[in-house]
Amino acid sequence: MHYVISGQGPVVILIHGLFGDLDNLKALGKELEEQFTVVRIDVLNHGSSPRVASMNYQSLADSMVKLIEELDCNQAILIGHSMGGKIAMATALSYPQLVSKLVVADIAPVAYQSRHDKVFAALESMPINELKDRRQALTHMQACDVDDGTAQFLLKSLTRAEQGFSWKMNLKGLKTSYADIIDWPDFSRNYQGPCLFVRGGDSDYVTAEHRHAIMTQFPTVKAKTIEGTGHWLHAQKPAIFNRIVKDFITAN
Repeated sequence: MHYVISGQGPVVILIHGLFGDLDNLKALGKELEEQFTVVRIDVLNHGSSPRVASMNYQSLADSMVKLIEELDCNQAILIGHSMGGKIAMATALSYPQLVSKLVVADIAPVAYQSRHDKVFAALESMPINELKDRRQALTHMQACDVDDGTAQFLLKSLTRAEQGFSWKMNLKGLKTSYADIIDWPDFSRNYQGPCLFVRGGDSDYVTAEHRHAIMTQFPTVKAKTIEGTGHWLHAQKPAIFNRIVKDFITAN
């Protein structure tokens, strides 16, 4: 996987969510790099990482193991948002000896219903070869009934090409893998290491009905809620989010 490294100290790997890239958690990385070696990654099929035909949480966990081996560290702290949180959890459940601490932002270890149909439709129908500027791309997203906040986030993956624009993500591979991305495998063990779940107070990604699944798979879990934030809690209230994460990984 493509990644960038900053700082020094114990290794912390930051894992972004679906349609994102390694810049999504950049502010958190800057907060941590004085005490930790921060590794921000592009998940497969995102950013500058390789394109693959399909991906699931076991294969993504295996890719994380290869990264930890490449970094030549015995263990790493994993911090992931949304899909990235699921990747972090899958790695901790499959290879607990490699994960010293775990932070999961606004996602639960459960299967979800499809909720990105409009997004895929907007991205796939974007006339990227004919675009003249990002304003035109935003207008297209709005016409497809994608809210402005989500549209602005998605358009961060739009990059200029020789003719028009291109996506930094592999849309075909993501759509093919989408059923696996919203699903959750049945892991045969739990993770006993230090674990923190942070949820947005206005988000419906982590609810009371998920409590049993979280406690069963992560029995040592601690939980924090950031009020006044939705699913993009790390972007909506970065100072609070970064402080909560930093306090947890330095205290444990």
